[in-house]
Amino acid sequence: MSQPLDSQQSYHSSLQHGFDNMGLGDNTAAQSIAPYEYGTGQVNPYAQGQDMFYQPTQSTYTMPLNFLNYAPLAPYPQKLLPFQKNIHSFFLSDNIREELQRKGEAALQTMPNIPGSLLPTSINEYHSLVPLDMSNQKSAQTFGYPSWVYKAFSTEDANTYTLRRVEGFRLSNENDIRIVQRWKKVTSANIVTIHNAWTTTKFGDSSIVFVYDYHPLSKTLAEAHFGPTPIFAGSRHVPENVVWSYIVQLASALKTIHNTGLAARVIDLSKVLLTSKMRIRLNCCGILDVIASEPSRSLQEHQSDDFIKLGRMMLAIACNSPVAAQNYPKSMEYIGKQYSTNLRDQIFLLASGQIKTIDELAKNISSHTLQNFNASLHCEDALESELSRELENGRIVRLLCKFGFINERPEFDHDPRWSETGDRYYIKLFRDYVFHSVDENGNPVVDLAHVLTCLNKLDAGVDEKIMLVSRDSLNCFVLSYKDLKRNIESTFMELSKSGGRR
Repeated sequence: MSQPLDSQQSYHSSLQHGFDNMGLGDNTAAQSIAPYEYGTGQVNPYAQGQDMFYQPTQSTYTMPLNFLNYAPLAPYPQKLLPFQKNIHSFFLSDNIREELQRKGEAALQTMPNIPGSLLPTSINEYHSLVPLDMSNQKSAQTFGYPSWVYKAFSTEDANTYTLRRVEGFRLSNENDIRIVQRWKKVTSANIVTIHNAWTTTKFGDSSIVFVYDYHPLSKTLAEAHFGPTPIFAGSRHVPENVVWSYIVQLASALKTIHNTGLAARVIDLSKVLLTSKMRIRLNCCGILDVIASEPSRSLQEHQSDDFIKLGRMMLAIACNSPVAAQNYPKSMEYIGKQYSTNLRDQIFLLASGQIKTIDELAKNISSHTLQNFNASLHCEDALESELSRELENGRIVRLLCKFGFINERPEFDHDPRWSETGDRYYIKLFRDYVFHSVDENGNPVVDLAHVLTCLNKLDAGVDEKIMLVSRDSLNCFVLSYKDLKRNIESTFMELSKSGGRR
């Protein structure tokens, strides 16, 4: 939204000052703005007048200088001249907002009640089940039993969870299901957390259900790389840094699992979730320990199988073929041509079973682990920068709520003209000054920068004066933001006391 200087003459006279005063320009005049003082000392700007939206927890509060200003954090998206300001820099970026909204919509999705449906209305404390399977065909490839996935809401904490149902399984030994308690203690950023497990007959058969965290809009690596719309469809092969990132993240998950004295046993393209950009999580951990405990095999054998399965999965992704392991020599030859020798050797060591411990794997990939750690820190910086844009929005919402309670109130204390008289009249005129301004041609001024500037100055209670003109242009008042803030606080306190709320 950058504009040349001559096109800004029709803007409100305080527009450029307002932009700079928001912390997006070099405005030295802003340093002279003093914080609003209420009474004899500095107070919490969120709690003046014992505001019903905020209850103070400290006896004193030190207000930061110019707390009304926005201070963007690095990394900065672009270099702008003093007269060029991007209004989107005040808010969360559209891409992140859209992604979060889509995830929220997916998490809240429910199914209508269909007569004759085989889905139970509730299972234990979980209700409103929604199937998540992309196909209704039964598959027993991984677990030896058909399995189905549902999203459900918990009545205990109102959160959303994933229910993995293994169909047709009968628990013969109660000790087998107790291992879930050990899996519940496994905490890793690259593992989908398990919460509970139990047997049930509510689906019309004997089934066992496992409860996991729900990650909306997730895809398995099988869907992401070999589904109808592969994420690297336009490339000849998957970028090498992506393959290394997968290896590092899954090695992190295996490090946590193996150090706990367990084995993953479910490293498969269909059991690794891509939950966000370049972020994967190992799913369905603990299921095979319950339904196929295999006491004849040692823990070391299961852990060694984890490395072999990891190597074969990376072989399939690097060769862009889910059946690459069936022609092992040719697949390794292809990897040697398309990727570095380091990656080829690492996949060979994994797939051939030469990696025996997680510490050996961690040593081999240490340089790439540092690269991924550096990338994660950059991502953290970017997200913190995005979060800082929303830092002060809560104050603006509270202020707008007070406007809504006061302005145009039809009657209060048996006075139908209450909102049009006394200090309330100044508040109404300020509302017109902020939202109903017009230019010299009588056209509405829809200027978000002007709105944010005025509301931030009002919330800070600065000494700057503005001129408020009545709608008939017969009356003119000159007031400071400090006076207006005091009027709003006293009026809102009057409403709060009458309603019995703080």
